[in-house]
Amino acid sequence: MKIYISADIEGTAGITTWNEAEKNHPDYPEHRAEMTREVLAACEGAISAGAKEILIKDAHDSGRNILQADLPECARLVRGWSGHPLSMVQELDKSFDAAMFVGYHSKAGDETNPLAHTLTLRVMRMRINGTPVSEFVLHAYAAAYVGVPVVFVSGDRQLCADIKGWNPSITTVAVSEGKGPSTISLSPKAACARIRAGVEQALNGNLTRSMLKLPKKFTLEVEYSNPVNAYKASWYPGCKHIGNRTLRFETRDYFEVLRALKFIA
Repeated sequence: MKIYISADIEGTAGITTWNEAEKNHPDYPEHRAEMTREVLAACEGAISAGAKEILIKDAHDSGRNILQADLPECARLVRGWSGHPLSMVQELDKSFDAAMFVGYHSKAGDETNPLAHTLTLRVMRMRINGTPVSEFVLHAYAAAYVGVPVVFVSGDRQLCADIKGWNPSITTVAVSEGKGPSTISLSPKAACARIRAGVEQALNGNLTRSMLKLPKKFTLEVEYSNPVNAYKASWYPGCKHIGNRTLRFETRDYFEVLRALKFIA
């Protein structure tokens, strides 16, 4: 079994402020270590379920967060950013049996994680076909585009609830919950234990049931916090400036959505 893991940090246990997610801040090392532990727990669950090969994308900020020394021998790690439109699922292709997202978080505009956002802090709200979307949706659609189901996600409680609305067959583990600028989290040991068990359970199930269904056409709307960003991004081919701070982009090919986001998000 060949497994892909995309790992973020804002949905890991305990993280509460942006300082804890920023590489050069003194608060960062503790949360970098927790991100690594949760990825290792996912690897352990995958190996218990029969995984022989694991590819991990370090998908937070610099792409250089995960501590590498304890990764299992069957794992490889993608660090940094190539600029490819697959972004947080770079190098994912149809050769993988399943994908998993670890440490993911609520979407821009949600009040359920102090670090909620979608791709960048410039984006106030992002919609596809009228529905607000998170980084989970963007990259689960990307996985579906190459024919791979996302079978497991860990993150904050609201994200996990949203995922059940998209596809109840996806196994989720909530490790934290936002209350204004505060969080309530599982202990790191409990979070890792639940991730390990959840991954093993997910991979022993019917993987194909977790695939998101791609719409036949896509209307992407990006609403920005700052109108200056909307004006600048409106020059991307195919984008229409439809109102204050808001752009619209339409296509039948989801890869074109991913390509556009590299330039307008």
